[in-house]
Amino acid sequence: MSVASDSPVHSSSSDDLAAFLETELDSGSDSSSESFPIEEEAAEDDTEVSNHRLKRRKLEHLETVDDVDEIEDVASVKFSQEISEASSSKLPCQHPGTFGNMCIVCGQNVEEEETGLSFTYIHKGIKFHQDEVTRMRDIDMKMLQNQRKLCLVLDLDHTLLNSTVLRDLKPEEEYLKSVTHSLQDVSGGDLFMLEFMHMMTKLRPFVRTFLKEASKMFVLYIYTMGDRPYARQMAKLLDPKGEYFGERIISRDDGTVRHQKSLDVVLGQEKAVLILDDTENAWPSHKDNLIVIERYHFFASSCKQFDHRFQSLSQLKSDESEPDGALATVLKVLKQTHSLFFEDGGEDLSSRDVRSLLKQVRKEILKGCKVVFSRVFPTKSQAEDHPLWRVAEGLGATCATEVDESVTHVVAMDVGTEKVRWAIREKKFVVHRGWIDAANYLWKKQPEENFGLEQVKKQGTDEKSDDVNI
Repeated sequence: MSVASDSPVHSSSSDDLAAFLETELDSGSDSSSESFPIEEEAAEDDTEVSNHRLKRRKLEHLETVDDVDEIEDVASVKFSQEISEASSSKLPCQHPGTFGNMCIVCGQNVEEEETGLSFTYIHKGIKFHQDEVTRMRDIDMKMLQNQRKLCLVLDLDHTLLNSTVLRDLKPEEEYLKSVTHSLQDVSGGDLFMLEFMHMMTKLRPFVRTFLKEASKMFVLYIYTMGDRPYARQMAKLLDPKGEYFGERIISRDDGTVRHQKSLDVVLGQEKAVLILDDTENAWPSHKDNLIVIERYHFFASSCKQFDHRFQSLSQLKSDESEPDGALATVLKVLKQTHSLFFEDGGEDLSSRDVRSLLKQVRKEILKGCKVVFSRVFPTKSQAEDHPLWRVAEGLGATCATEVDESVTHVVAMDVGTEKVRWAIREKKFVVHRGWIDAANYLWKKQPEENFGLEQVKKQGTDEKSDDVNI
């Protein structure tokens, strides 16, 4: 019933449900009569016998499970057993979920407004009421804790990979067509021509190692603003053996709010879910779960999309560093957060929350730095309310409006200010705002010499960090 036993990676509720629905909802009429006994009175005795036979078969299967590694298979069997037991109950059915407009427990037609939240990425037409979603999340949380795992939701574009339409390739990118890898065996490649989709895709350096290592600590989801065919094709490139994602591939077709992403369709408790995405605004309700990653601009069309004036990595015939790139850095953050969540090895983890732990990790980045800003904020604004001030504080820095001996850094955009002259005289660090932006995206304190004000003159004093939305 579940593919979990064939995979070394945890299979969460979504996979168990998908397997169950494939066998129970799409099966022939014989199995359907067992799962959805809708005849009454004359058929009541037959239904009771059918339900008894179904429960006995599920219980016999449970008795054959000896290995702890088969816990996910047990969960899926238990789920179907609960449905059969509810079907034979004399209590009114609460209709916890529907397939189409039919209750998955009692088989009755359910009004459209009562059908609940769609989980189409698990199975087309399946919906669950919020109470049932909560119940499944609670069960999943216990399974995750037993395996010392959390959930990680991964964006695709500019996070794990970069794609472009073939017609948007620049003349200086034409060389890429001759160095693409075969789609017959994608496991060893990172640049692919998808002619049937009129696209080319480049995987981010370190992504395969990242997924392998992250899967040891997290149940992995894909969540993209792309459509479902694109999401599934990208999953094949990233996970050709189906080891990491299973059915946990969420596209814009599966979301509940247009142009936004939400954890409401993720079967994991919010306190145990981390998100990796390049776009903070995509997650308005879950920013505390979010790790914002520096955007991956391999193709020229990607730079144009965000109105960047610099050349892309493909135009420069270059790429990110594997050991020092964005994904390698984020993996360290994930390991820190995971370690904090499960430290002490206790069984009661109900009070642990990845959101508070993630803030704790972030506050170590600029810990010990005291920052004063000089002509960075509009003159009439309140400095403490500016997003850059809040970012710096979130990174562990102490922010102030006036200089004193304890100040370590002056952040400015002009060398001619009084505070900058004071910093030079007192041998303090003088950096432009990109120093904070880089620390925010790269999750580590950056060398001050790389962010001197002389670089502002070269790039233009009005240029801001390319990937920050402030």
